[in-house]
Amino acid sequence: MDLGRALVEELGSDRDVDTLSRWMAHYIAELIEAAESANDEDRPAKLDKCANAILKLWEHRHLLPDGKRPFEDWEPTLKALEHLDPADDTPRYFHTPRMAAAQGEENTKTKKWLELADGLDYSAKILIRYCLAQAAQVAIDRSKEWVALAKEVGQENGGDFSVIRIIINESNLLKESEPDDSARKMLEERIGRLKAFSNMADVFASDLSRQFNKCNNQK
Repeated sequence: MDLGRALVEELGSDRDVDTLSRWMAHYIAELIEAAESANDEDRPAKLDKCANAILKLWEHRHLLPDGKRPFEDWEPTLKALEHLDPADDTPRYFHTPRMAAAQGEENTKTKKWLELADGLDYSAKILIRYCLAQAAQVAIDRSKEWVALAKEVGQENGGDFSVIRIIINESNLLKESEPDDSARKMLEERIGRLKAFSNMADVFASDLSRQFNKCNNQK
């Protein structure tokens, strides 16, 4: 019922909303009132009808008008994630080197470089999650209530929810004043990986600078 009331309030709070949205808000409101005022005999059937209507509307939340979609503030971030999946721990660029290194077919030096490439791939994902968490701060604040309401009725699944949960958790991790042992371990691991990432980037930048200066001196 709480999810239905939130949808009714969202769709019915603006006179500029389209006629269909106003009708849906009015219809859901009527079903809620009918279910709550029904006698003991009729209440189960009316509650079931009301719940089905609310869930059906929730399933089509992406089609609601501008300014009324529950996760509208997330849409730019979700579009940016069409080719970046922070939930997937599979290396984006170096799946084959990881497999080769695991098989132990290369010599020690080659294997070391492959493992380094694998670590850099993981570190890039950490940086991507951080950027997304920062970009989505407004969306996070506005969507927490919708996430909680959807979770109450078991409707927190779907592609958008998986990404939203990850980014919310990422934001919470960065804001946690007293992280537990698990969070501390994760933070410590990330710090180590990012320092290695930074050192490697510095080395590569220095190599490129030397090559650039060499090319200029040869002109």
